[in-house]
Amino acid sequence: MTDIELNEILRKLPAVHELVEQIAGEVQSGTPAAVRMACRSVLENERAAILEGKEPQTSENLTEKVLIELDRITTSSMKNVINATGVILHTALGRACLPESAVEAVSRIASGYSVLQWDCETGRRGHRDIHTEEIICELAGSEAATLANNNAGATLLVLSALASGREVIVSRGQLVEIGGSFRIPDVMKQSGAIMHEIGCTNRTHLRDYREAINDNTAIILRVHPSNYRISGFTGEVPLEQLVELGEEFGIPVVDDLGAGSYIDLSNFGFPSEPTVQSSIKAGAAVVTSSGDKLIGGPQAGIITGRKDYIQQIKNILLPELSEWENSQ
Repeated sequence: MTDIELNEILRKLPAVHELVEQIAGEVQSGTPAAVRMACRSVLENERAAILEGKEPQTSENLTEKVLIELDRITTSSMKNVINATGVILHTALGRACLPESAVEAVSRIASGYSVLQWDCETGRRGHRDIHTEEIICELAGSEAATLANNNAGATLLVLSALASGREVIVSRGQLVEIGGSFRIPDVMKQSGAIMHEIGCTNRTHLRDYREAINDNTAIILRVHPSNYRISGFTGEVPLEQLVELGEEFGIPVVDDLGAGSYIDLSNFGFPSEPTVQSSIKAGAAVVTSSGDKLIGGPQAGIITGRKDYIQQIKNILLPELSEWENSQ
């Protein structure tokens, strides 16, 4: 086929507005913008197919393709499925299923306006943390708390607030990658903190932490390996010993628990997971964990711990919160 013949075939394709008019009587649903989008997509694909040497579609075929494309772009991509993966939670298949009471509460608030950031007692602008902080602190046994989008975001915020431009000591065996390709070294880099790796992949000793501490050390970070395990000749430093070391040098210990359980799973025959309460009780200055997964809530990153450190995190997360709290 010559270039002249090819151009002649392409010129015979209808313009977008012509195709819109052509299918007007066939469209059962969809906004005018959606119809134009579907027509434009079909015509672009048709031009590409002709340029590849394929036969042009008939007018009826183009109409059918537009209706199929219109149905695709106007139908929600979210679908209910049965989770038969053999695990309690598979985050690619959605987060924890909320109980009816929670669904009802979300529906009730989402269907209208609310006091999201309004203090009814003072009649002034408040802050959304007031709806969750007291509950989280009661569960965790902590002094203060705030929320982020997910645990990776929570860890990023903590490092940004407490260690930007300074060193964070972390065991080499805890530099893990979790779901969604979130890597601890990448999160550390993005926060502006300087990663100081210590120990070996399978064993890290207390002396490794002690020898790494210097004038530029901001945080001692412990990262729960989640579903990653090393067996055999292994060893890591208990959180209590890290806290003692941190107190000796005036350095806070941040415990990234990942999924973050609030109950001892061994009571139900499951492998034991460190709980948020146990980390707080052991003296961790800040503990980060997921709001979904083991706690069974919506996706969130929970940051809880000592009030002075949580306040520093709030100051960079939401500067207006600091102003509001200082005015109370």
